[in-house]
Amino acid sequence: MEKVDKFIVIDLETTGHSPSKNDKIIEVGILVIENNVITDTHATFLNPNQSIPPFISKLTGISDKDVEGAPLFYEKADKIIEIFQDSYLIAHNVSFDLGFLNAELAANGRERLTNPVIDTVELSRILFPKAPSYKLGQLAEYLDIHHQDPHRALSDAYVTAKLFLKLREKLNSLPYETIAHLLKLEKVFISNAYEILSDRLDETAFSNNESDIISLNGLAFKNIEDAQNETHLIESSFGDYLDGIYEDEGTMQKQFDKYEKRAGQREMSEAIYDSFQSKNHALIEAETGTGKSLAYLIPAVFEAVKSNQKVIISTYTTQLQSQLLDEEIPSFRKLTEISFKVALLKGKSHYISLEKFAHELDNNQSDNYDTALTKAMLLVWLTETDNGDIDEVQLPTSGYFFYKNISTDSENGVDPQSPWFSKSFYQKARRKAQKADIIVTNHALLCTDMFNNYQFLPGYEKVIIDEAHHFEETASHHYGMKMDYINMQYLFNQIGHSDDGKMFGKVMENYSLTDEQIPMEKWDDILDKAKDETDDLFHTIYQYVVSQHKNSKSLSDIGRLQYRFEEGKEDQTTWDIIKEMVARLTFYMRDLIHILAITEQYLSKQELLDKYDKEDLLGMTDIFQRFIDGLESLFFTAGNVPQIKWIEIDTKGTRNAVYLYSEPTDISRLLAEEFFQSKKSVILTSATLTMKNSFEFIQKRLGLKNDRLLTKKIESPFSYQDQVQLLIPNDFPDIKFGNVDDFIYATCEAIISLAQITKGRMLVLFTSYDMLKKSYNLLKEIIIDNEFVLIGQGITSGSRSRLKKNFQTFDQAILLGTSSFWEGVDIPGEDLSSLMIVRLPFQPPNHPVFEAKAELLKENGENAFMELSLPNAVIKFKQGFGRLIRSSSDRGIVFVCDARIVKTKYGKYFTESIPEVPTSFDSTQRLLSRAEDWF
Repeated sequence: MEKVDKFIVIDLETTGHSPSKNDKIIEVGILVIENNVITDTHATFLNPNQSIPPFISKLTGISDKDVEGAPLFYEKADKIIEIFQDSYLIAHNVSFDLGFLNAELAANGRERLTNPVIDTVELSRILFPKAPSYKLGQLAEYLDIHHQDPHRALSDAYVTAKLFLKLREKLNSLPYETIAHLLKLEKVFISNAYEILSDRLDETAFSNNESDIISLNGLAFKNIEDAQNETHLIESSFGDYLDGIYEDEGTMQKQFDKYEKRAGQREMSEAIYDSFQSKNHALIEAETGTGKSLAYLIPAVFEAVKSNQKVIISTYTTQLQSQLLDEEIPSFRKLTEISFKVALLKGKSHYISLEKFAHELDNNQSDNYDTALTKAMLLVWLTETDNGDIDEVQLPTSGYFFYKNISTDSENGVDPQSPWFSKSFYQKARRKAQKADIIVTNHALLCTDMFNNYQFLPGYEKVIIDEAHHFEETASHHYGMKMDYINMQYLFNQIGHSDDGKMFGKVMENYSLTDEQIPMEKWDDILDKAKDETDDLFHTIYQYVVSQHKNSKSLSDIGRLQYRFEEGKEDQTTWDIIKEMVARLTFYMRDLIHILAITEQYLSKQELLDKYDKEDLLGMTDIFQRFIDGLESLFFTAGNVPQIKWIEIDTKGTRNAVYLYSEPTDISRLLAEEFFQSKKSVILTSATLTMKNSFEFIQKRLGLKNDRLLTKKIESPFSYQDQVQLLIPNDFPDIKFGNVDDFIYATCEAIISLAQITKGRMLVLFTSYDMLKKSYNLLKEIIIDNEFVLIGQGITSGSRSRLKKNFQTFDQAILLGTSSFWEGVDIPGEDLSSLMIVRLPFQPPNHPVFEAKAELLKENGENAFMELSLPNAVIKFKQGFGRLIRSSSDRGIVFVCDARIVKTKYGKYFTESIPEVPTSFDSTQRLLSRAEDWF
């Protein structure tokens, strides 16, 4: 191809998403880039000869009036073709813009454009792998590109042009090895980037690498030096140390503008330090606004440095980990003269293996698009990451399957003498943790460490567990089991036959093995039988769950059908068939393990086996053994700890979409023996640990004894009396009499009416995904002229953080959430003015885990409702209530549709567990009138 130096950026606004559905272009924006400079612009409205939908008008600001006198497409077609002569065509999601352009050209008798293309979405994913989103607006914000008029063609084209220039700039900073690998992958990309990459490779060949980039075996990555040991001394007492931070003229007052002293924050710091000194455990509920992260960092750092002993800080969410590392700890460093080291440590699966990735880069002949894109993203990311933690990157969905094969978890040990060992991100993280005073980790790794004889974290005696209301649940999951059909079949396919180039076939091919040396035909036959047996097994389990009577089933919060199974209580005929199938499947897998052992022994004896193929053979053995252990644990083994075992099926998926789970019925004894008895001081803190000011529930669930326990409740500094109104309607249909549809209709009417008062800015929390979905569909019907942007979890695409971001972006938005939206979602200020709680968050009584725990309590003569159901619901309600007020200036309404909070005897447990607020129990009409007055 002749060298092209002209780049034309295009952006279109259209009446819809698809030219095949007769959607039309309503605005064109074009910019010309030559020699990295924007040299020309073109913009025009186009008359689509059809009405512009209200949603598009609201999004773009383009009305029917704007395009009324505009030219038709055919009048501009030749000019557009002329502009694009001998140039690259650039767009953000090029298939959309080029698709519309070519459809219009073809419809008007013109030749379609066949220019080389650059897709800035694709290149942004590759060259900015740590970007939080690849939508144009979010990328502009991330890269500090000013976006004057979003969703208008010329403005979007301008931002896309600026983005392209930033992409070229980033490309010019990459080392030779990275560009060489990108060039090999380019043939799979949407973008025709061969010439750009090739030119850059030639330029890079004659320049020196960046000083902080090193390469090994053709893989370039950022060079991170290990931290050096330092000795710290603390002369002051803890009291003087606190005075210097919290009191008048202290560092808090000097560092923070408008600093207001919070008595509860110092009280919490003192309680934690006292627990450390007395070798006690502590339960500390710190209500919203306490500033608990800083409150526990202050004694944690003092204790760690003074005693020269590590303190672990464990969180449930990666969001809080990031907040600690990026905000709270840097803020705290400004408050103290104490020098201290912090390390983040996660499980092995979080860290990329450089050695495995370098090896996989040579195997790109059969890469599909997602795998090639994943490799490209990782190549660039390695030149900028400090820790090799995959959480920094947003990989394509199937890219995570590829990543599993190159994570540190996939290694079968690394030789300490290998050059890769000193470069390993996981080993660096471990070395950093060994030298750190404070180690930040997550509940998952803390529990994995606990149940594996404490071999994953450096030795510690003191730990602070934040978001502690999740600790019991996480411990149960990690002591339990999870298996599913999709993952099993995926791994079978990854392992593959002897001749298909997958894991087993690759080993066979590498050594030109024959069936006389290794029983390859037998392998293929047994693998096929194992896959067929897996199909049949999971299909039979699926049918078995469907066939069970209704009162044995429940729905998960993502709509899966759930069924708890117990040996001796099942339909014995079908259950015996299922167990026979499990036995056959495990028999086939043992045969496969035997063939893998023969292969490994044969090649080792011949001294042919290289380390990568040996790792693959051991990895395949490990996969089959885990499947065997899991299936036997679920269907045959009782075990020492009583287990809840259940099945979930996705009724909207294939007839094999089955998920198998188990977890302990009661984890408290295990935690008491394995954790609390062996550690000097465990501090558990959260904004929601009590019910009616009592810690009894959480204490019992965790197995905490009174003799070594301190409990403290820190009140919120917020003035809830002035900041919140709690409104409860007395005229909603009673759902227990089967009026579910009437209740949903009343809820949706209230949502619309309240949203009109608060101008959207509304979060609606559901306990049932099914009810959320029905409400979403009804709201779509009754919202007039797209007055509100409706965002529904599980319906609107995107992660929780993406849905939250969208909610904050639109002026009049309503966000419907369930499950994870009850906590950990911070929407401060005017972005959120009203919170609706549709139902009190009781778990369904037939949820497998709840059902089993309830039965155990009843067997012990206890009240399952008061001991389990109500406390769980109250704690979740407190979490939901806490979404509204996140600062002293926030103000809003909590609207609870469930009258049980007032009408039942147990309702006071909910109202007396939240801060005291003005409460109204009245007709919906009067409540809405009160809300209007409030705003």
